[in-house]
Amino acid sequence: MAGKKGLKKRVWSEDEKRTICAQTLTPGVSVAQVARRYSMNANLIFKWLKDPRFASVEDGLPVADGVVESIFLPVEIEAPSLEIADPADPPCCVVSAQRVDITLSDGRRILVEGPTALSSVVGLIHGLTA
Repeated sequence: MAGKKGLKKRVWSEDEKRTICAQTLTPGVSVAQVARRYSMNANLIFKWLKDPRFASVEDGLPVADGVVESIFLPVEIEAPSLEIADPADPPCCVVSAQRVDITLSDGRRILVEGPTALSSVVGLIHGLTA
């Protein structure tokens, strides 16, 4: 397929591509508007936006050498102390569930099916961790 007579194929530097892609992130500005600003097809900008080298920083993650780096942080969850319900307590405040599925950090699963008081599940977990 021959190009249009007198027009050269434009070559965009990586910095220009990053700048153009960054302009599409401005609130109220569409990709089509940015494409018209540079006399180019919007599909080319969409192609660049899929490439991590030209897409700007996503979700606050740093971009180094065109690769979006994942960051894993240690998380410790501290739950408020739960008092195990005494079986002698009145059943008016018993919370129950039909199915409880717990996946442990090592990949093992605890699955409790059928009507179960959640206080019983908490007692089971306390027994396993003690």
